[in-house]
Amino acid sequence: MNPLAWAGAVAIGLSLGLTGAGGSILTLPVLVYWAGVPPHEAVGVSLAVVGAAALAGALQRLGKGEIHGRAAGIFSVAGMVGAAVGAHFTGWVTPTVLMVMFAALMVTVAVRMFLGREEATEPCPECRPMRCALAGAGTGVLTGFLGVGGGFLLMPALMKFARLPVRMAVGTSLAVIAANSAMGWVSHRAWEGSHGGLTLGFGGLAVMGTLVGKRLGGSLPAKRLKQGFAGMVLVTGSLVLWRSMGG
Repeated sequence: MNPLAWAGAVAIGLSLGLTGAGGSILTLPVLVYWAGVPPHEAVGVSLAVVGAAALAGALQRLGKGEIHGRAAGIFSVAGMVGAAVGAHFTGWVTPTVLMVMFAALMVTVAVRMFLGREEATEPCPECRPMRCALAGAGTGVLTGFLGVGGGFLLMPALMKFARLPVRMAVGTSLAVIAANSAMGWVSHRAWEGSHGGLTLGFGGLAVMGTLVGKRLGGSLPAKRLKQGFAGMVLVTGSLVLWRSMGG
């Protein structure tokens, strides 16, 4: 096993702990390019690893009031339904197309975050049921289809549609990622390859990274967290796109 793959597992957890997102967009490329797992099989493994790490991070933040219960509940229920639907579409596209779509979505989200207008003050949380349910279902479909926890979509969605401050959006995102990933993983088990040992090893390292990332993130300003998250998504998406196109 490539040592870079195990280092990548720790980076996945650190990313989740720091930003409440990003772990999933690192997991699929690490599994495919460094661990040698075929793209379609890597989807299921990715969901299991990210889900375990996100659950650890959510439990860590729960007692500190960094999870918005209403938003987490609506986004999770709608997202789990969407993830079950999205998982059925993964086999409809080739591995190359899957990775190109994945990369293109990452770059789009990163650019929108960089260009987004900064709020003068932190917003007051407001999660309207229909609006949040539709946003949660949309991220859930992509979670199941692309094998991502959805954090790089959830973070902007929670801030825009539920008007959550950055730190609360991080904690809420982790809770929703855990739920969505669980549903997506169950849906993929019907045809996922056997990678039990790899999944356990990656999951354990990612969980440890998440717990460490939470401690480090507590001292960073919200603006820096958002900028760092957007930059990571942009760089990773560009690399995946380059590699998928034969670079």
